[in-house]
Amino acid sequence: MIIFKFEKQKRTSDFICLCLCVCVCVCVCYRGNHKVEDACEMYARAANMFKMAKNWSAAGNAFCQAARLHMQLQNKLDSATSFVDAGNAYKKADPQEAINCLNQAIDIYTDMGRFTIAAKHHITIAEIYESELVDIEKAIAHYEQAADYYKGEESNSSANKCLLKVGHYSAQLEQYQKAIEIYEQVAMSTMDNPLLKYNAKEYFFKASLCHFIVDELNAKLAIEKYEEMFPAFSDSRELKLLKKLLEAHEEQNSEAFTEAVKEFDSVSRLDQWLTTMLLRIKKTIQGDAGDLK
Repeated sequence: MIIFKFEKQKRTSDFICLCLCVCVCVCVCYRGNHKVEDACEMYARAANMFKMAKNWSAAGNAFCQAARLHMQLQNKLDSATSFVDAGNAYKKADPQEAINCLNQAIDIYTDMGRFTIAAKHHITIAEIYESELVDIEKAIAHYEQAADYYKGEESNSSANKCLLKVGHYSAQLEQYQKAIEIYEQVAMSTMDNPLLKYNAKEYFFKASLCHFIVDELNAKLAIEKYEEMFPAFSDSRELKLLKKLLEAHEEQNSEAFTEAVKEFDSVSRLDQWLTTMLLRIKKTIQGDAGDLK
């Protein structure tokens, strides 16, 4: 069995090498479109064989070669598809090269006016910056670009999902005004939608917390505005928590602040983002130790 696996892998490797050699020979020796099309096919076959062998960098490179040949033939859609395939392969081995390939695909799609699919690939790039390269500023930029493209195509729900990511990270980076504007914008776009209006209170709540971190008075004024704009917010657990927190903050009572948070958490578990924002508010109370325990 072991010998069989070894022989199979060897045959796979030999076949890939043969494919690449054929591709190179075709590209060097011939200029006709038919021969270039054959080279594209061989590069794609080689790339898929590399994928089977889990040689992701080699697969990505082969797909890139195919993409460039497709562009030489003015096959824009095929070229973009190959760049996306290259990006997906490189994601497993070289995140930055994956981004480079996806950006080339995006350039082609936008040139063709296919903005929805371009937005999708901007999201993929943003996710790579989030999880692999940990560059939140660049992730934000790509989520914003995706949101712009979705808006242009009237895909408001998809645009809002991207904007919420921007708001989330902007608040984490202490860009509170930007986060506030986004949460308000998304809240207003959802509160008139029967299927989505329930979520509006969450976005007004997050905007209120960002206001609170900046200035207590701003938070009070914002909350009054949100209640007037969206009456359902008045009866929400989120608003009740905000009012308790404002009262505790006015009195500089860290114990009351913590107790209000614990009461809310016992029913609706706080996620990491909310915990971070609440801790930042609590630290503005004099003599506070800076935790929610």
